[in-house]
Amino acid sequence: MTTHTIRFYRQGAVHEVRDVPASRTVLQYLREDLRCTGTKEGCAEGDCGACTVVIGELDTHGALQLKAVNACIQFLPTLDGRALFTVEDLRADHGALHPVQQALVDCHGSQCGFCTPGFVMSMWALYQNQPADAGLPTRDEIGAALSGNLCRCTGYRPIVDAAQKMFDYPRVAVDRAALTRALESIRRHDTFEYTGPDARGAAFGTRAFHAPLTVDAFAQLRARHPQARIVAGSTDVGLWVTKQFREPGDLLFIGNVAELKTIGRDAQTLTIGAAVSLEAAYAALAADYPELAELWTRFASLPIRNAGTLGGNVANGSPIGDSMPALLALDAQVVLRRESIVRTLPLDAFYTGYQKTALAAGEFVAAIRVPRPATNLRFRTYKVSKRYDQDISAVCAAFALRVVDGTIAGARVAFGGMAATPQRAHRAEAALTGAVWDADTAHRAMNALTADYQPLTDMRASSAYRMKVARNLLWRFHLETRDHAPLPLVGVSAFAYEAPADAHAGPDMGAALKEPL
Repeated sequence: MTTHTIRFYRQGAVHEVRDVPASRTVLQYLREDLRCTGTKEGCAEGDCGACTVVIGELDTHGALQLKAVNACIQFLPTLDGRALFTVEDLRADHGALHPVQQALVDCHGSQCGFCTPGFVMSMWALYQNQPADAGLPTRDEIGAALSGNLCRCTGYRPIVDAAQKMFDYPRVAVDRAALTRALESIRRHDTFEYTGPDARGAAFGTRAFHAPLTVDAFAQLRARHPQARIVAGSTDVGLWVTKQFREPGDLLFIGNVAELKTIGRDAQTLTIGAAVSLEAAYAALAADYPELAELWTRFASLPIRNAGTLGGNVANGSPIGDSMPALLALDAQVVLRRESIVRTLPLDAFYTGYQKTALAAGEFVAAIRVPRPATNLRFRTYKVSKRYDQDISAVCAAFALRVVDGTIAGARVAFGGMAATPQRAHRAEAALTGAVWDADTAHRAMNALTADYQPLTDMRASSAYRMKVARNLLWRFHLETRDHAPLPLVGVSAFAYEAPADAHAGPDMGAALKEPL
């Protein structure tokens, strides 16, 4: 196999890299090879944000996108044909600070400073992506942009202040036209093949990184290399390298396949390609199902959603993957392909055991299909975790009922964190179907959950806690969607806020929440 050089754009020039392991991370390359130590290593798993950098790439329409990602789990060959920005790039030629940096200084947004470069890069991405005529980003938009950054010194108030103040200074924007031309000049026109030494040393030979541009080429490579690991943002596989010190073997990169990065809609179905980022996928899902808005912002963090894909989350099959309960409740299907053979499988038939799926050798997930919203549908998703932002679920729940004239004509209930796979609650669904949607029906379904699941105890939650939470989430769903006096979000969520109203107006929320569970 011919070794092709990794080429990416940085600091006004094309950088070329060869003879490094395909599993070398962007962070390792920056710190150890380029000696650019502004980008830090904190957690080495994409959680703390100290390693945040910004990647520039052209989308399928040729438009420039700037995305904050975690350098600690991003493999270096994925930079090929893209641009890389780090905190070292922000200082002007005459030494002046960038408005993002100056705002942090002026607002006292840094203390020990270790996490500060990551905050700077997340804020820089927000700054560059905010249209000049759009006004200031809202506090929620700032919170979403900073959801992948942790600070234990300063606190977030001065950092949020800085994220607003950075727009007060004279604008310093990326020359998007020039950057687009630079990326077009290094864009690959055929499959990018890279081989490098095994991360364990020369004695172990070489490892390959395949990056095809078309779905046909991807399918052929997958069939020829069924043992190769498919990667997109390496938000899971990257931890094999940084935490478990495993060599992932040959890699098959899905992130350059244009056909798999598309989103399509017709009257019946929303189709999301397997290489669509989680951020773009959730934006499309929430357009059809606004009830997913909270789960969207609470799924990992923006840098993880920028890098990871919905197809990867589904194919990975983690029992605590937050996408799957909602997709199961909505009766989603997965499109599978092996060479030219395409088949479609209901998502609830895709998982066969703990992190085991129905994928055959050489087969891959090509797309996820989700039915468009049906009439009379009542749908909710809930996530319970120790942290509100960027945390792994203890329990993730999704409920979808089709209620006609007060009677449940169809029910789909699914949970993550309650079994070895994301799993539907068939007994609870049976208790719901054909019944009137009232408190008695809700309690029967809650009781049926004990027959549907026998959750485990682990570091995130005990078995008893998970079961109690699952039952209570079903009750919350009833309170929000019942026919008589459904409770608004502020009546059931500790994180929702509404200005005080007339004490005598509206339903008695306290009494509803105190009903026996």
